[in-house]
Amino acid sequence: MLSLSIFNKSFCLQTLCESNYCKLLQLAPNLTELPETTTFLSDGKPSLHLKILNRSPFTLTAELSHCFSHENEIKFEPAVKIQIYLDSKSTEVLRDHIRPHAAQGIKDFPNPKAVMDYKWTQNYFLERWLDHCLQIGYQFTNSEISEDKKHPVIFE
Repeated sequence: MLSLSIFNKSFCLQTLCESNYCKLLQLAPNLTELPETTTFLSDGKPSLHLKILNRSPFTLTAELSHCFSHENEIKFEPAVKIQIYLDSKSTEVLRDHIRPHAAQGIKDFPNPKAVMDYKWTQNYFLERWLDHCLQIGYQFTNSEISEDKKHPVIFE
């Protein structure tokens, strides 16, 4: 029997994913209308990249990442792959540049608590990162968007 704490964490995770959806819409108010690849450029801050990997009537799969360059090396981090559920108004982190997709990340621990903990960690990170991006002024608006054909596909 599953403990009550699993169900409480499940509810909290659902609430977190719904909150992240709202924050993502603050970051990209016209999310469903954005081109496949969009870059927010700002002086003094790393550029923020949003790449739409898949569109369907009820979902978007996207990759959100900062672009850092140091000594002729370019890195896209944290490279978070997100499933966006337009109908239920929620998001779910599928993976990031450090951790594999949940299915691979928990394959050795196939129990509900491990799944919940793994998903909680990834989605909580997204919440904190979205908060950071919003606090320092990132926002994909029509006047600040540049379509970038050179942004690599990090996840395939």
